[in-house]
Amino acid sequence: MTAASSPWVETLTELNILDLLDAIGLPRLRGTPLRHLLRPAARRFARTAHEFDTRVGEHGLAQGSTWLMDRMTAGLVTSGLEHVPTQGPVVILANHPGMTDTVALFTSLACRPDLRVIAADRPFLRALPNVARQLIFLPDDEDGGRMAVIRAAARHLHEGGALLTFPAGEIEPDPATFGAQRATASLRNWSGSYALFARLAPATRFVPALVSHVISPAAQRHPLTRLRRTARDKEKLAAALQVALPRYRGLVARVSFGHPASAGADEAQALAAAITARMRQLIDAEVPDDRTGYSRADPDVRSA
Repeated sequence: MTAASSPWVETLTELNILDLLDAIGLPRLRGTPLRHLLRPAARRFARTAHEFDTRVGEHGLAQGSTWLMDRMTAGLVTSGLEHVPTQGPVVILANHPGMTDTVALFTSLACRPDLRVIAADRPFLRALPNVARQLIFLPDDEDGGRMAVIRAAARHLHEGGALLTFPAGEIEPDPATFGAQRATASLRNWSGSYALFARLAPATRFVPALVSHVISPAAQRHPLTRLRRTARDKEKLAAALQVALPRYRGLVARVSFGHPASAGADEAQALAAAITARMRQLIDAEVPDDRTGYSRADPDVRSA
């Protein structure tokens, strides 16, 4: 069976169509001819996603992610990698601007082939079986399912593993596109539950990571975004356009790692304060030239 005829490609295509309809604001039209108009773009990305998953199965998460970054961006710049321990338990705490942020982190963290990721349980991720094996799925419910996640993550840390998590639990502003003020404000929404790992696995180091330059400013200004009313919906549609249209992929993504922190079992509040302060330092280093977003150094803006 070829990749193009894989049932996973068909599943991913259908999920992409639903995502596109939702981004446009027309989910109720999923059974209409409009879905056929969206199918070519949805299938192209489905094939790319399936090839990515295949490469992850054959070569590992970092190499598979490098392949995808080569196709979805104009490159990747990583700084502060010396702050990431190459062995021993470590939790990487990252912002979550969306798009290629996760694969940028996977690529940057090639030094930790033992990386596991706490991720929201989504059908699209389940349709990437090789990637899914690297994930610890976080259920939507608040009951014992989440405790099972904590236990699985703590066990991985006890074994000396690396763990990646996104404390915001939702999409956040890209500081290079939307400015430092919005990016810094989003830190207030970070859950401090990662401090549990300091008690469950005391040798764990905690490393902040900032991903930026993954959201296209030009896509954010596309005329179609005017179809949506709220800022959140406009940004969601712009992200869908960035996936569908290659002209919005000319960004050089950046991942910056900050100084690691550690904490004792009773120092959760101090750990959260230290991580927040270090994230603010990383964000300040990414403040656009005009301090309002849409950096003049961004090639995507100059060509828009």
